[in-house]
Amino acid sequence: MNIGIVQQSNTSDRTANMERLRRSIRQCAAQGAALVVLPELHNGLYFCQTEDAALFGQAETIPGPSTEYFGAVARETGAVLVLSLFEKRAPGLYHNTAVVIERDGSIAGKYRKMHIPDDPAYYEKFYFTPGDQGFLPVETSAGKLGVLVCWDQWYPEAARLMAMRGAEALIYPTAIGWESTDTEEEKKRQLTAWITVQRGHAIANGLPVITVNRVGHEPDPSVQTNGIRFWGNSFVAGPQGELLAELPTDKEGIQVVAVDKDRTENVRRWWPFFRDRRIDAYDGLTERFLD
Repeated sequence: MNIGIVQQSNTSDRTANMERLRRSIRQCAAQGAALVVLPELHNGLYFCQTEDAALFGQAETIPGPSTEYFGAVARETGAVLVLSLFEKRAPGLYHNTAVVIERDGSIAGKYRKMHIPDDPAYYEKFYFTPGDQGFLPVETSAGKLGVLVCWDQWYPEAARLMAMRGAEALIYPTAIGWESTDTEEEKKRQLTAWITVQRGHAIANGLPVITVNRVGHEPDPSVQTNGIRFWGNSFVAGPQGELLAELPTDKEGIQVVAVDKDRTENVRRWWPFFRDRRIDAYDGLTERFLD
């Protein structure tokens, strides 16, 4: 499976952002990509730096304008696309939703982000209701895709449940970066932890991991912080955690990466973690905390 990853820096011009994404998808498809993954909330700026009710106006239905636009791109290029959209489900009910577009332009499935952060400059709980569809892979012509979103990437339970339901790859559209007042040492620790935990999901589940992040600086409209510098570093890891591709920290980029789905079978034979799981002893995992 040839996978295209698109790392982009956005502006407030949503039309221009989407046009640049279209060009990048075309480039990936021209290089043989059967699947192209875009970053989290890729059409515009990362609006969750502030709590502003007027920004709910950016949300859209699914199906809607973006699925129609990128559906046409999928039909043109013949590639399966993983989108990340601000979904308006009903009045007052909104989700952070990944949508998978089949190569014929139809909607193959969607995933509503389950873990919602609420940190300085990441006020997502103000905007997004946690997902209610569970951890279900999406069947496509490019494979069975375990699509999750950003903050989900810190949770091994989410990756495991996708793997247990037959996902052939774990995919994370992402928007994560640094606040400028963090020390260089702290920035390095954050980035290293982010890469390490996801490579761990690849190893523990014997699956490739595809993570696509935003890049570039986006100012804080409230001027309460210095904004976010999204750290890029989009990457693809193989089923033993090996890095197959890694994009830069400080600039846009695309890359098409060949992933051998058949390796999952071999890796799981060599390291039979699924065989040796003690499912009779894991009851406590469904508790909030064990005193």
